[in-house]
Amino acid sequence: MPRFHLADFLPYQLSVASNAVSRAVATGTGYEARFGLTAAEWRVLAAVTAAGNPAQAELLAATGMDKMTISRAVAGLTSRRLLDRARDTADRRTLRLSPTAEGRRIHAIVAPQALEVEARLLAALSADEAAVLRAALAKLRSACDGP
Repeated sequence: MPRFHLADFLPYQLSVASNAVSRAVATGTGYEARFGLTAAEWRVLAAVTAAGNPAQAELLAATGMDKMTISRAVAGLTSRRLLDRARDTADRRTLRLSPTAEGRRIHAIVAPQALEVEARLLAALSADEAAVLRAALAKLRSACDGP
């Protein structure tokens, strides 16, 4: 049986890389210090803004986060009036989310800065390496869904 080395374990490496990238985006955009947003709140705000008027349940697939993390992020964003929640008119059990004017304003500030941080990080890779990385990540996500 092979010996287990945490530093060589793929889930660990992906987690460490993800945390480092998230910190770089939070620092580079100032969303945490300037707007008091957590990483989960920023992701939810970005996903809602991109989707327009999604059901809260649709954020599971859009963000890759678990239901409880999304629920806490939505609660935080609505309490700070960055998101509005409204019942779907066709299905009263469904909550639809939309960014408020202030949520859209913050998104308009942070999103371009996030893209600048992404470009800076990707500059460490060649265009081919970046394409291979994106393809490999997509394959890993697909493999996690099973055969």
